[in-house]
Amino acid sequence: MATDTLKSTTGASGASAVRRLLLDNGALTALIVLVVAMSALSGDFLTTDNLLNIGVQAAVTAILAFGVTFVIVSAGIDLSVGSVAALSATVLAWTATSHGLPVVVAVALAVATGIACGLVNGFLISYGKLPPFIATLAMLSVGRGLSLVISQGSPIPFPDSVSHLGDTLGGWLPVPVLVMIVMGLITALILGRTYIGRSMYAIGGNEEAARLSGLRVKKQKLAIYALSGLFAAAAGIVLASRLSSAQPQAAQGYELDAIAAVVIGGASLAGGTGKASGTLIGALILAVLRNGLNLLSVSAFWQQVVIGVVIALAVLLDTLRRKAGATPVAGASSDGKGKQAMTYVIAAVVAAAVVGAMSFLHNGSSASPTQKMGLSLSTLNNPFFVQIKTGAQEEAKKQGADLTVTDAQNDASQQANQLQNFTSSGVGSIIVNPVDSDAAGPAVRSANKADIPVVGVDRGVNKADTAALVASDNVAGGRLGAKALAEKLGGKGRIVILQGLAGTSASRERGTGFAEGLKAYPGIKVVARQPADFDRTKGLDVMTNLLQAHPDVQGVFAENDEMALGAIKALGAKAGKSVSVVGFDGTPDGLTAVKSGTLYASVAQQPKELGRIAVQNALRAAEGKKVDKTVKVPVKVVTAKNVATFGG
Repeated sequence: MATDTLKSTTGASGASAVRRLLLDNGALTALIVLVVAMSALSGDFLTTDNLLNIGVQAAVTAILAFGVTFVIVSAGIDLSVGSVAALSATVLAWTATSHGLPVVVAVALAVATGIACGLVNGFLISYGKLPPFIATLAMLSVGRGLSLVISQGSPIPFPDSVSHLGDTLGGWLPVPVLVMIVMGLITALILGRTYIGRSMYAIGGNEEAARLSGLRVKKQKLAIYALSGLFAAAAGIVLASRLSSAQPQAAQGYELDAIAAVVIGGASLAGGTGKASGTLIGALILAVLRNGLNLLSVSAFWQQVVIGVVIALAVLLDTLRRKAGATPVAGASSDGKGKQAMTYVIAAVVAAAVVGAMSFLHNGSSASPTQKMGLSLSTLNNPFFVQIKTGAQEEAKKQGADLTVTDAQNDASQQANQLQNFTSSGVGSIIVNPVDSDAAGPAVRSANKADIPVVGVDRGVNKADTAALVASDNVAGGRLGAKALAEKLGGKGRIVILQGLAGTSASRERGTGFAEGLKAYPGIKVVARQPADFDRTKGLDVMTNLLQAHPDVQGVFAENDEMALGAIKALGAKAGKSVSVVGFDGTPDGLTAVKSGTLYASVAQQPKELGRIAVQNALRAAEGKKVDKTVKVPVKVVTAKNVATFGG
């Protein structure tokens, strides 16, 4: 593995010894190379604030990965840690706020939830004979579903006493970093100094041999997966503390990052190898990559490609090193520990030298006269937000500003990281389209402390100061949608509602406005409402399923045009004839459907205008000029009658 102590078949001295040590530690070498590259490419990378940001951004992944390390060392896999983290945080927030339990009790219940999920995984694998992949995949779905059930799809505010876990000590040292270090030390202690740790290596090396040697393999696996659940709960609490709220959709995909961190760190998916130090290095590699690519203004789409390639190269380097003749040493001899310590000392010296050189190169370089701006969008997988980006980029180019656009992929934690990166890189202003208004608050408050003006676009930010909010009124738009559909149906009929991504403010506000608007039409009956996550394909699938139960439906309200277009596909010849469909956003594809008559109406916003006005206000705020706190961009119902005159 990447951080194993290794015995080489030939001696080495001087420069060759350094080369040998670095080659024998593939992940560590990759981390050093990344730091060197990012330092050379960006003068903002080596700032103290940014380095601390990297630590914070690595914390949740690292804590999850420490728990997954136990599982992978024992030749298992755990795909449920992301969902278990979200469920544990939701249990804490729900019991502490909705039920008024003392915070200590709520934390204990959250931890117990994580352990219980791990025990269920362990039981299904050990006694139910299910493959680890299947058992934990099932728990991934169960955990996420329970989180949504408990929270009703909405974020739950986190208790203030627990939210301090997301703060700093002394105003500079992030608590998540301290928690990560403590959990890493606990992992190292368990793996290297305890009976269960030695059992993990034995089971991963040869489970049958371990059983024949007297190990109670089934009970050990119960403990191993329980530990994974415990660490997932800790990660969930830290994540929710950073966001000041428990997000039911939090940590989606984090299980893959955790597994990647463990494997990059040198563990084998076949079992038998793995270390806490290697896992930490793997998590840092992922954090450095994402942070550096943000600072370099790399396209959000290309970032995913780059991260995948670097992960593959990091593991390939370790594989090539093994084939070159280095042989892992079983156990942890004092001689091995000495060599490992030397490795880290040399790595620290090399890193320090590079940091010093890069700091010297960047020192004194004058700041660009171009105004730097950051725009964090909730997602770029939706045409509406792509249009906001287009409008913002056009206006920035017109004004001569340097605009960096990032894609949060509907992940509140990822967006918090992006906002922190903007803050540490010293942009003149920030524009944010929040995944969730509450979750964006802590990161925006950090920008407030740095005197960087923040402008909200489409959605506001709670519990933080924004220079301006440029938005359409989603609630009012929902009311307009209800009125348009009800009048089209003559005030009576059976309809279904396709809801957006659970937990997002846009879905809540549009749904609330639509429900308020329907109160004036008692003859309209909602026979079903199901989430389709603002996605066209899911809109098609959900609508197809709903038609089986409600073939006589007469109307559909979709909380965005993408879901409406999916519903139209499911309805086929019924769309625009026996069934009227109303969407939201006024996207180009939506307006085309309005022209053709398959979509009756779209509650149209003007996303390009939102982007343009947001940039204008951000530039004014950065220059210290006065801006209006709220800038409303009108919405209107676009039908076949007025679509030709709608400017978009």
